[in-house]
Amino acid sequence: MKLFSSFITLTLFSSLVLSIMTLQVKQANADEIKGNANAAKSKVAMCIGCHAINGYKASFPKVYDVPYIGGQNAKYLEKTLKSYQQGDRKNPTMRSVVSNLSDQEIADISAYYSQQNSNTSANSIK
Repeated sequence: MKLFSSFITLTLFSSLVLSIMTLQVKQANADEIKGNANAAKSKVAMCIGCHAINGYKASFPKVYDVPYIGGQNAKYLEKTLKSYQQGDRKNPTMRSVVSNLSDQEIADISAYYSQQNSNTSANSIK
């Protein structure tokens, strides 16, 4: 019985250690990706065509109100782009535009747009 109890204790301890290590790795990976707005300048051409125009409407496959995204929170933009990538948000145009973006590219684009506001030129960062 003592051997069984020791085995259970060791198993629980090992599980706890493994959980802590997994959380630390996830946190380290999340901390590694930092958006670089300047790196995004060459990546936003597909975005500018729609999102740099206040009040723009896209008409495929139905009419969509396209939001002006300059000045949005970077984390919100990252989450939104990943939602399109994963298919949680339904828009075929957005899905195709973001489908091949890496996490770093998403962070860069999000940083780029978060530094803009409604008065910022579509291709520059203030």
